[in-house]
Amino acid sequence: MHEHIAEAVKEPHVVTVPPGAICLRFETMKLYAALGAVRHLLDTGLVKPGDTLVDSSSGIYAHALALACHRHGLRCHIVGSTTVDRTLRVQLEILGATLEQVRPSRNLRLDQNLRVERISQLLRENPHFHWMRQYHDAVHYLGYRDVADLIRKEVPEGPLTLVGGVGTGASTGAVATYLREAGRDVRLVGVQPFGSVTFGAEHVLDPDMIIAGIGSSIPFQNVRHDLYDRIHWVNFDYATSGAVALLRASGIFAGLSAGAAYLAARWELQRDTTRTCVFFAADTGHRYVDSAYSRHADAVAPGAMRPHEVAGQGALRHPWSAMDWPPAGAPEAQGDGRPQRSPHPLHPRSLPQPENV
Repeated sequence: MHEHIAEAVKEPHVVTVPPGAICLRFETMKLYAALGAVRHLLDTGLVKPGDTLVDSSSGIYAHALALACHRHGLRCHIVGSTTVDRTLRVQLEILGATLEQVRPSRNLRLDQNLRVERISQLLRENPHFHWMRQYHDAVHYLGYRDVADLIRKEVPEGPLTLVGGVGTGASTGAVATYLREAGRDVRLVGVQPFGSVTFGAEHVLDPDMIIAGIGSSIPFQNVRHDLYDRIHWVNFDYATSGAVALLRASGIFAGLSAGAAYLAARWELQRDTTRTCVFFAADTGHRYVDSAYSRHADAVAPGAMRPHEVAGQGALRHPWSAMDWPPAGAPEAQGDGRPQRSPHPLHPRSLPQPENV
């Protein structure tokens, strides 16, 4: 029996999905990040019950942090994206969290910059607030050890290809880190939207893209580029088509990042059939019904979609591009020519002050 709904909700369903991939379908994947971080902060005395935790969110992390704060008797304040819908706003209000949303914007860069500027202002006005820094504080890696342990138990032994949104870096990057530390052979494939700076696609815009949770207009310190072996960039239309195809093939109703990850997983399975492919569906599809799922009649069939395989970011193009990482021509590291992997994600690092993010 769980002591709080947060512990029950975080558990994913492990589902086999045609044509042979395994999907970890979460209701709110970032509960792992939020619960792990909050427990660590309480255990180390950095925060105490009654303190206020504050952060920026496009929606998923807002819900996760509100539940974690409710679980541990903390206050929660969210600076939200315009993608935070009425259903989530009402839940946050009842949970005792406070939410303020930045002014409407269809531009990922402007939306995230506005949220970061507001966080900086809040911390100047309320220096006792604890900024969670989901984008920059590696404490958010900790909770994902449980996901890695679940994969080790549920997925047959052998080499893995792990596919999912890069986002803040503390999901796919963390799970791959803990699996590798346990000795598992893992190829990590990250999914990005066009326009994201994280892997250098800011010059290829996608005005319709609304899945801000898997991309960024600002550098995220939690993203460790050396962890990734491949990157896929998927635009809004193809992410929508992938989400529709996933629902038709498996009954899994998930967000657009899951649709993009499903396309990437199908492609990676074709490229290497010797590895088990596991992909993440990080949230449900409810907030994308009007903007994406309502267009299901126009969805492209999955067999008709294939990426442009490119050698560098300069060749990226819509609707879908894929590239080995590091890209061709990148400076080689010592040893085998690959960037060296840090032994543990919680290595010492200098975190930015709010004014400098």
